[in-house]
Amino acid sequence: MSGDSSSAVAKRICVAGASGTIGSAVVHRLVADGHIVTALLRPESELSPHLSGAEIRTARLSDAAALAAILHDLRPQTVISCIASRSGSPKDALAVDYSANLNLLNAAVGAEADHFILLSAICVQRPLLAFQHAKLAFESELKSAPIEHTIVRPTAFFKSLSGQVARVARGKPFLVFGNGELTRCKPISDADLARFIADCVRRRERRGQTLPIGGPGPAITMKQQGELLFEAAGRTPQFRSVPVGMFTGAAAVLSLGARVSDWFAEKAEFARIARYYATESMLVLDPVTGEYSAEATPEFGDDRLIDHYRAMLSKAATGNNQ
Repeated sequence: MSGDSSSAVAKRICVAGASGTIGSAVVHRLVADGHIVTALLRPESELSPHLSGAEIRTARLSDAAALAAILHDLRPQTVISCIASRSGSPKDALAVDYSANLNLLNAAVGAEADHFILLSAICVQRPLLAFQHAKLAFESELKSAPIEHTIVRPTAFFKSLSGQVARVARGKPFLVFGNGELTRCKPISDADLARFIADCVRRRERRGQTLPIGGPGPAITMKQQGELLFEAAGRTPQFRSVPVGMFTGAAAVLSLGARVSDWFAEKAEFARIARYYATESMLVLDPVTGEYSAEATPEFGDDRLIDHYRAMLSKAATGNNQ
């Protein structure tokens, strides 16, 4: 279209990590936009209804040769990575956030794709954890690769703020860290994030960019998340405080055995991850002040967290009545 930096031409696109909630939503959006989409899944992955309309290929991203062969056959113009380590443990992070992504990148370059879109995370701004360092290491590889790139760093997902829905539905209090106001975020839904990522395919001005993105705002604290959940449930808010120090202590104790046991190393990292999310906001980090800024965190989309909570509570109620 005249005066627009986007293009309406359908593209051949390969999406890795398409079995996840974000990846499947991206595939769904791309198909709806008229693109020719291949969903790349692990061999044991279950098919999501959201993948309807896409070609399905299976491969282990640890198998560089098989991955290269698939992309050489597909010849995608754009490759999108929505893969992420599930546990965040050091070994898992290295294997997935770095090595698997690197295999995918090399396969994309070998297949002469012209654009690689990476779903990263906003928390890499202040890297204290293994998976954050792994993501940053791959971001560096991507930026230096002979292919155009776009890096998307979303804030908190609706899913990541939904762990206490069932708890509240059972009549229990909402757990907060400290006073519940230690952190803030602008959560974004799967569908809105998928639409933002899909828009990156056609918007050339987003190439070569690292793009933080949040939901429609405003930024909310953990306590406010709980208040929204209770409002959706039609109940008076009840909170119980969990001290952040418990994670610090657990990490310190578990770290003592980390040198001799992978089990201790992983559990120590899990405790550090818990402490990180209990104390760090998922917002843009101001490089000058070193503080998180809600104002500097871009907003996108229309979906609201309270509506997501209402849908989850309704589903839970329906399930309990069956």
